[in-house]
Amino acid sequence: MVFGALLRDAGLDDVFVDSAGTGDWHVGDDMDRRARATLVAHGYDHSRHEAKQFTPADFASRDLVVALDAGHVRQLQELASWADEPDEARAKIVLLRSFDPDADPADLDVADPYYGGPDGFVEVLQQIERAGAGLLDHVRAGVTD
Repeated sequence: MVFGALLRDAGLDDVFVDSAGTGDWHVGDDMDRRARATLVAHGYDHSRHEAKQFTPADFASRDLVVALDAGHVRQLQELASWADEPDEARAKIVLLRSFDPDADPADLDVADPYYGGPDGFVEVLQQIERAGAGLLDHVRAGVTD
């Protein structure tokens, strides 16, 4: 939702963005109610979000696969080994916070707010917004090349 909003605001409506998990435990579920409340409180679209699972075949139709933490990167690299073009698939995987110029290079994981209070969800939103701005610059550069 956050990156989609950044793209719309930048007039890049033709860039396809979606979201998927690396596991199947939430497939079909809506997002966490605390995440939704945080997004709504900060002016983001509040439409239903249905969780799905990323598959090796998904690499073929994506130019970039953005992971939120190192654990997701490892899982995606494993999935890439099952893709039609494993090396190309692996090359598409990036950490979101690698696009945040203020992020500590030693800690590029987006925080996991699941077991904490509402402030953790605000912190995660802020991390995603900061990194999203850098990711937008990256996408914009690729669109204009």
